[in-house]
Amino acid sequence: PFVAKATGVPLAMAAARVMVGQTLADLRAEGLLPEDADGRVRVLDHVSVKEAVLPFDRFPGVDTLLGPEMRSTGEVMGVDRTFGLAFAKSQMAAGTRLPDSGTVFLSLADRDKPAGLEVARAFSALGFSIAATLGTAGYLRSAGVPVETLVAKVGESGVASDAVDLIAQGKVQLVVNTPRGLGPRADGQHIRQASVTYKVPCLTTLAAARAAAAGMADARAHPLEVRPLQDLHPAPKSARR
Repeated sequence: PFVAKATGVPLAMAAARVMVGQTLADLRAEGLLPEDADGRVRVLDHVSVKEAVLPFDRFPGVDTLLGPEMRSTGEVMGVDRTFGLAFAKSQMAAGTRLPDSGTVFLSLADRDKPAGLEVARAFSALGFSIAATLGTAGYLRSAGVPVETLVAKVGESGVASDAVDLIAQGKVQLVVNTPRGLGPRADGQHIRQASVTYKVPCLTTLAAARAAAAGMADARAHPLEVRPLQDLHPAPKSARR
């Protein structure tokens, strides 16, 4: 269904027609398949992003770090002119609205820190305040990325507040947490659970964080619009019968 809606090609219908004896050439001739549906890459004027819907808010205490045993309760799709806008729409459809201002909390595994610089710079350029754990903050500051808030490990007493406290107090609008190792993973689970409890978007991969930054930037330049799929993909004549 996703590919059919993203491309406007009714694949299930075409497959059924092929199974009863029609050829792809027949389907192209009658307009069910596009003329260029011969294995070449189609160039579309829009981008489609699929997102899984996972009901973490119904199961308090469940870790939101995705694993192979998890099952989604549905899927949604965001479509727009750029990847960033399409990603932002997909998150909104799944129940997660990306913030347009505030503080981004970063807690990165050592392996992710070099690539995480790009993400931190992107959020900083968008005007977000950066909060980070001590290790991540030190790495970012050494590379010239401003970190306004130092965050202690979960449950650690001291001058700095821990991430769970900051999330509970409404001082964090977006969480980027890529844990590794038993200690950081346990801390990360508390952080992710707090994000679910207080409805703060939480991203667990740098790929998702990059996409979120792109979505925020594009949404500022081009306000989100609603368009029906029928405007993107007029139904082929044979499908209207």
